[in-house]
Amino acid sequence: MLHGLVHLLYFGHGRRLFEIRPGLLWPDGSWAFSKLFGDERARLLASILCVLAAIVFVVEGTGIFAKQTWWHPVIAASAIFSAVIFILFWDGKRQMLDGKGLFAILINMAILVAFIILQWPDLGF
Repeated sequence: MLHGLVHLLYFGHGRRLFEIRPGLLWPDGSWAFSKLFGDERARLLASILCVLAAIVFVVEGTGIFAKQTWWHPVIAASAIFSAVIFILFWDGKRQMLDGKGLFAILINMAILVAFIILQWPDLGF
């Protein structure tokens, strides 16, 4: 759930409500969307997708706490969705990768490995 809530920081940054880090222009220059839509619309799309990712992570976390059986596919979908967001909105430059979602992608990979491949934790349901 906390990983999902961090996506709200990227929402605020993408809407230019605040800066996560000085000089970080994410998602401006997105290799997938900036040339197609322009940076303004790419920022709007990135912001909306980050809010959706946050919602899905919170729903999935709620499913875990409520001991629901549907949380496994939802956590996989949310981790993949989040990783795709940061990959598609990357500007293709190696500078400031930590602010452009590198750690989000690594956390998403860890989530997939831990929850899907290793089946950890065993919550007994």
